[in-house]
Amino acid sequence: MPESERSLKRAFTDENSDLREMVFEYARERLQLNPPPLDGSATPETLQERTGNTITEAGLGGAKALNLFANSAATATISVDHPNFLSFIPCAPTEAARLFDLIVSASSIYGGSWLEGAGAIHLENQVLRFLSNEVGFPESAGGLFVQGGSLGNLSALVTARQTALDALLAAGKPKPNNWAILCSQEAHSSLKAAARVMDVDILWAPVDSEGRLTGSAVKAALEANAANRVDTKTVFAIVGTSGTTNFGIVDDLQGIGEVANANGIWFHIDGAYGLAGILSEENKWRYQGSHLANSFVVDPHKWLFAPYDACALVYREPELARRAHSQHGEYLEILQDGDEWNPSDYAFNLTRRCRGLPLWFSMATHGVEAYRNAITASIQLARRIANEIEKRPDLALVRQPELGVVAFTKAGWTTADYSRWSDLLLERQQAFVVPSSHLGQPMTRFAILNPETTFEDLVAILDTMNTMDPMDTMDTTEETL
Repeated sequence: MPESERSLKRAFTDENSDLREMVFEYARERLQLNPPPLDGSATPETLQERTGNTITEAGLGGAKALNLFANSAATATISVDHPNFLSFIPCAPTEAARLFDLIVSASSIYGGSWLEGAGAIHLENQVLRFLSNEVGFPESAGGLFVQGGSLGNLSALVTARQTALDALLAAGKPKPNNWAILCSQEAHSSLKAAARVMDVDILWAPVDSEGRLTGSAVKAALEANAANRVDTKTVFAIVGTSGTTNFGIVDDLQGIGEVANANGIWFHIDGAYGLAGILSEENKWRYQGSHLANSFVVDPHKWLFAPYDACALVYREPELARRAHSQHGEYLEILQDGDEWNPSDYAFNLTRRCRGLPLWFSMATHGVEAYRNAITASIQLARRIANEIEKRPDLALVRQPELGVVAFTKAGWTTADYSRWSDLLLERQQAFVVPSSHLGQPMTRFAILNPETTFEDLVAILDTMNTMDPMDTMDTTEETL
């Protein structure tokens, strides 16, 4: 071996034994924190001052780099697995899932093709099969785990358009000038982004008084589109939502599915946050009609207690997705000669890690019943704190919670008041609760899914709304780090 190669090998292996133990010890300590610190954020200038330039010709050495991360960078992140992280949609992975994520990274398994990752893909597919059964899909259904709901929605919609185009061409009809997807204004922002990427339009259907997209609204929107002689669009997909991000509302999936199926239009369910609620036996009725879909997504890093980043994308007829997404190249021919299940053929991706394995390990470890109970408990806690909010004369629910999201307002508060309150909670390391809005009016919300979130903690957070002087000004970002 040339000296240059020996030097390079030494450079990458020196201190590896000690570094390995330091990394394991850091991971062990992080896992044992209960709860972890909320910490906070920081400005780029502050972080640069703390860390300096970390990418150098000589390198910092593993010990110094790890210490720099632990004491300068990690403290400038907010722990989304803290039980009082109640903003956006939290992530609360089980310890089993987090531990196995270490194994996935240590194993360097390529999850794009069966040839290289058969064993891992087999286990991922068992989880997908379980989710398919819960929704009511046939045994022939299948899919893969992608990065997140945005990529999952995009891949499903690409499949929907390709399927619609193939049907038109097979019937001897021309390619339409104006493609469109149909959804509600309460649908996730990723659908707008997908429409931009695909260069298609969106037909908006109104929601009812409960914020729900219904089958009758979808039917009316399709009829209005067909009657539009100036700008009629070819709708290739209808998207229903199982758990809107802001309120956790489940659309009228039965009605939407019936209209979509009757018109031969692809029905996709964006269940990134809320479709996991179908595991709760007492709440399964909300998801009636899910079986009518052509595809769905659900993010395990949300309500299925897996680490970032994982989205289960499942197709009723996966062959349609393979036709839309399979990539071809001389070096890929060996992967396309047989009937093996290659996950990269079913979404807009090629290289992928086996991001579904931490969920598989956790579910295999704890059993499905534990998941059902944890999800049910989150919904029950949301209802309980909603009742508490209704008892307080200065607070008002925006609407009754369906799943784990509780949206409410405080009388007289502006967006600035909610923001100052949010800053104070984080400064105290008590909670992370940020403002939101609905129909132009400010509000706030609890997104409850962490099994360790307690009613007592939520009540204590509500109590701070009465003790805070809304005119207080504070600079919390720098001082808390």
